[in-house]
Amino acid sequence: MAAVAAALSRVPEVEIDGGGVFKYVLVRVRAAGGPGKDVVRGHGWAEYHADLFERTAEELAQQGLVCECLGGGRLSHRPEERKIHVYGYSVGFGRADHAVTTEKLKAEYPDYEITWANEGY
Repeated sequence: MAAVAAALSRVPEVEIDGGGVFKYVLVRVRAAGGPGKDVVRGHGWAEYHADLFERTAEELAQQGLVCECLGGGRLSHRPEERKIHVYGYSVGFGRADHAVTTEKLKAEYPDYEITWANEGY
């Protein structure tokens, strides 16, 4: 069980593309029966939010971790302006809690202006 807990601690809180507008998912990752943590995954290669979630779940299952999708949305990442805007929703998973996503992004990008809104798709 300690190995799985260690695996959980090594899961990055945020993995997003370096720039652009793309879909993202908020995923709860946990060791079986143990505590969990929420992580953000956002990439331009994903046609659907499910693509992001499935790849994340497959990668983490190899480490003995279980994933649950908490919802999705979109990110507008403008590195030249040091800004990220979180908005929108996932048709399949519903709207992620953008406030949670924003806090995760602020921890990863402390020198960015990070905003969110429930409007838009």
